[in-house]
Amino acid sequence: MREDRQRLDKWLWYARFARTRSLAVKLVESGHVRVNGQRQTNPAKGIAVGDVLTVAAPHATVAVRVLDLGERRGSAPQAQTLYEEAG
Repeated sequence: MREDRQRLDKWLWYARFARTRSLAVKLVESGHVRVNGQRQTNPAKGIAVGDVLTVAAPHATVAVRVLDLGERRGSAPQAQTLYEEAG
């Protein structure tokens, strides 16, 4: 994958929308994630800075704009620097 893109499932895990990477894969495959308004079922979909993700997680539905791709899964405050609420 290009340097300016990251797998959708990996980003969801880094940003702490899922507890594990496998749960992030299931979230995408079950159709609960949209990228720029398009429903995604491919966890390997590449996302970039500026993309808007809508995540319908069991606890809430949120729309966020990707600010950074991240390099590893960090603490919750670090994860929150990867996105901002869209809207």
